Amino acid sequence: MMRTNGARLTRGYALLSLAGIANGFCMATGAGAQNLTPVQRQVREYRSTNERTILRNFIDFLALPNVASDSAGIHANSAMLMGMMSMRGLHPRILRTYDRRPGDIDQVGMDLTPPLVYGEWIVPGATRTIVMYAHYDGQPTDPAKWTDTKPWTPVFRSAALEKGGKTIPFPAEGSPVNPEYRIYARSASDDKAGVMAFLTAIDALKASGRMPSTNIKLVFDGEEEAGSPHLDAIIRHNADLLKADAWIICDGPVHQSGRKEVVYGVRGDVNVDLTVYGANRPLHSGHYGNWAPNPAMTLVHLLASMKDESGRVLIKGWYDDVAPLGPAERKAIRESPVFDDTLRTALGFNRPDGGGKSLAELINLPSLNINGIASAEAGPGARNVIPTTASVTLDLRVVKGNDYMRQIAKLVAHIQKQGFHVIDHQPTDAERLRYQKLVMFRQRGGGYNAQRTAMDLPISRSVYRAISDAFPGRTLAIPTLGGSLPLSVIEDALHVPTITVPIANYDNNQHAENESIRIQNLWDGIEMMAALMTLQ
Repeated sequence: MMRTNGARLTRGYALLSLAGIANGFCMATGAGAQNLTPVQRQVREYRSTNERTILRNFIDFLALPNVASDSAGIHANSAMLMGMMSMRGLHPRILRTYDRRPGDIDQVGMDLTPPLVYGEWIVPGATRTIVMYAHYDGQPTDPAKWTDTKPWTPVFRSAALEKGGKTIPFPAEGSPVNPEYRIYARSASDDKAGVMAFLTAIDALKASGRMPSTNIKLVFDGEEEAGSPHLDAIIRHNADLLKADAWIICDGPVHQSGRKEVVYGVRGDVNVDLTVYGANRPLHSGHYGNWAPNPAMTLVHLLASMKDESGRVLIKGWYDDVAPLGPAERKAIRESPVFDDTLRTALGFNRPDGGGKSLAELINLPSLNINGIASAEAGPGARNVIPTTASVTLDLRVVKGNDYMRQIAKLVAHIQKQGFHVIDHQPTDAERLRYQKLVMFRQRGGGYNAQRTAMDLPISRSVYRAISDAFPGRTLAIPTLGGSLPLSVIEDALHVPTITVPIANYDNNQHAENESIRIQNLWDGIEMMAALMTLQ
């Protein structure tokens, strides 16, 4: 399969390069073409000439399953990436560390560490170096929950599914590629679109004969969705290679209004699993109801103790160590467009959480979310039983000033205060008999703190200027992204500023079924990454 995809990619890249050169970049398309920067004009001319080949290569990449826990799938993705980068003269290699973790090697000696793929475009005489980061792994998903498609069988739709978009064939040669078309596939937006935006921007610059203004180093992470547990060790082992003046991150959505964003911080993240226990076998709910404890009910009461009706976390000290925003960050939030009511209406709910605070304010606070809860069966498979266990996965988002391990300790202390005995293993029979309330508490792999770069650094201003020059009047400076990325790991290891420039449409369904990318967002993303590669 890899040989087939590689052959298609090789033919596609050759056609893409030759077509761009043959056409001489003679036409600029799209609204506002007369106001383009010189770099933007060249990139847009190149893209408009070669967009079908770009899309075919993107679809080949999306067709590879890429869940971080699937070692074979991730290695297939990294192999394709290596081929794509080799064709572009980027000298790719896999970065690893000799500091192995338990489980990194399987029984037959295969390395299970998700590869960190590195490449570079070194510019003679350049005085600045920028690392550009994206990830190529994706979240797990249930194929049965996708609507008329499968996660790794990319399809085009005429519009968003929620707006009645219909499945359509790949755009035929000679017919226009409507920028409102969408590609539906796992990682179409999060984050293979970022990978393709970087690589296609390089194609466009090389085909036009333009050199970057800075050394470009590319880092593609294969385990970001698993918390990047090996990233710190890999970076530290390759610190000299990865030194730079800044890391530019391409991940996440643009503003809900459609405006571009330059984002100076991200929340940290850690996930934990809780399981509470009842009887050691399922019981008939008629014979034993009102007598045998129901672990689902016990868990619901525990979870209800953690937040009030407005969504404020009630765990002691949850907000105590939050670092306050500075004047520049507060100003940026005040100047962000107010879009909450429009967004709430589109999403179909009556009242937001947050006690009257805006979405822009709330993403600068730590959060506690239920990712999923399970106990016995519901719906058509439900039975009249008292279940034996109930489990929940909690998502803890942290902001600057929080430490994710301290937040975990606060959560454990709260659970203990509710009368639970906390263990980190399946309970023994003796433990089940001894404790009235028993919970197994386990931290999931990965976990990292929040990060925030000062908005007034010279590189911060340069990045904002590069994007706002390309999209004047349509670019926002944002203190913190609501999502999480392992940027504190990068900052701690290398002492380098990190800045995030998202490209995906906000309604992309990332981490859920029916993930998509709007074609115009991909086109804009290519122009944005080229602008950053040539920033002054």
